[in-house]
Amino acid sequence: MALPTRDDPLAAASSEWLGGPAGARWAPGRGWWTPVRVALAVACAVLALGVVADAPCRAVGWADRSDPVLWTGQCYSDVPLLYRERGLSGSDLVYRDTALEYPVLTGALAQVSAWVARAAQSVVDPDPGDGDPQVLALAESVRFYEVTALLMGVAALAVVVATARTVRRRPWDGLLVAAAPVLLLSSTINWDLLPAALTAVALLAWTRERPTLAGVLLGLGVAAKLYPVLLLLPLLLVCLRARARGPALTRWTVTAASAAATWAAVNLPAALLAPDGWRHFWTFNADRGAEFGSPWFALDLMGAGVPADRLDLAAAGAVLVGLLLVAALALLAPEPPRLAQLAFLTLAVFVLANKVWSPQYALWLLPLAVLARPRWRDLLIWQAAEAAYFVTVWLFIAGQVGATERLVTDAGYATVVALRVAGLLWLVAVVVRDVLRPGHDPVRPYEDVGLESPSVREVTGEPAVGARA
Repeated sequence: MALPTRDDPLAAASSEWLGGPAGARWAPGRGWWTPVRVALAVACAVLALGVVADAPCRAVGWADRSDPVLWTGQCYSDVPLLYRERGLSGSDLVYRDTALEYPVLTGALAQVSAWVARAAQSVVDPDPGDGDPQVLALAESVRFYEVTALLMGVAALAVVVATARTVRRRPWDGLLVAAAPVLLLSSTINWDLLPAALTAVALLAWTRERPTLAGVLLGLGVAAKLYPVLLLLPLLLVCLRARARGPALTRWTVTAASAAATWAAVNLPAALLAPDGWRHFWTFNADRGAEFGSPWFALDLMGAGVPADRLDLAAAGAVLVGLLLVAALALLAPEPPRLAQLAFLTLAVFVLANKVWSPQYALWLLPLAVLARPRWRDLLIWQAAEAAYFVTVWLFIAGQVGATERLVTDAGYATVVALRVAGLLWLVAVVVRDVLRPGHDPVRPYEDVGLESPSVREVTGEPAVGARA
């Protein structure tokens, strides 16, 4: 079993104040405090701190986008605002009666959460503000935030468990997710932990030789957020590098077909019963321009942006070029890359080239980054850049919406976006280095010898033993 204080140089150095790295006779994982339970306990503490950090906004109910507290308090969340702005506070049904710019599974979760929030509010205080509808909607939106925070907390715990169990001899890697700064900062901004959890469990199912389950989970992930569909590419690339290519490709076909069938089963009822509402997600995203966080938006601020009528082509072209580079890397690498490495690189390409790069998108990358490069130093470099952007973007938006005077200039904001890009590119660079020089990959020495047959190891992308740390 990989132990952080023996395996990770930064963890080993940091352990000195606790007595140094674990000794040769220390046997972790016995008793109640197993690595997974430790990670779950840490995750619960981090998630709770994230909710506490939202207290300034909760106190005012996220009432008004022009309220400086939402931005200077660093506690913005889409969730309570969308409750009031997308018809969730009334008797309307999403997609049928009101437009919602999210895929069907996320919309269904929001709708059910709204019902639970209204029921909870009727128990806590059925008549706030002496029957004022606006006061009632405000109170319900806070309950809606609380229900959503609880559900996203459960999803985060699923991500932790799946990450800890994907590489069986590295259960402590779940702690890298549990203690991640981006989990504290972004877990309650939106519903992004739902697809992150489905994707993480799908990868776990794939490594456990359950291609149909992996496909079902990926299909659900795509029904919650579009990005998990991209993972079919690294799965295919891993199969193309397998020695038993025929069985591997058959396995990929089962996964892809299961994903497509699951996505269709979830989307078809909404598409038939509320075609306009269902179509809104697609038209909304197609019509978007360069928005906060993306390099395209930063270029616009600096007067060097791509014309609006060419932005979609430029973004799609950048994604295509990036994916071709990932495919070339996978097919030409000296040894078959691991699935997690290719999955992380694929998603990083999409995030870097996308028209929008919201703070919570770091949650998409988090489990894949941990599995691809489970090193505290590299993960913290990336997340430090994310944290810097998190602080900056809210102060920048405060000036944009007129909540305060301009706290961050256009040039200052663009500089922090560049820093964020550099942080992610650092992580991309070390993962690419690990693929090209497999001896640097920290996961390879901990392959599951004896637990998986050689053919399955090749299909999953898990490497052969013998590589140096």
